[in-house]
Amino acid sequence: MELLFVTIIGLAIGFAVGYVAPGRETYGSLLTPAVSAAVTAVVWVGLVWLGWTFDGGWIWLVSLVAGGAAAVIVVLTLPRRRRASDAALLAQLSKA
Repeated sequence: MELLFVTIIGLAIGFAVGYVAPGRETYGSLLTPAVSAAVTAVVWVGLVWLGWTFDGGWIWLVSLVAGGAAAVIVVLTLPRRRRASDAALLAQLSKA
């Protein structure tokens, strides 16, 4: 049950990061929440397998920070790469 809770909180963090980040027009509105929720869940399960207990505060903190950090990385790198890729494709199509 805690996995569900932490994944939903990670999803909410992803929504918040995607909402306040610049360059929102270059990716879908559900990308950052999906990335954040997935990373949060994977980190949570990995830490449980390593023996961390779900009633401790550290597993919550590490999982949610990892999910938020993944969302921040996506919103910082994706718009730049998308704009560069679009410009290269436009240049390639304009040659013909």
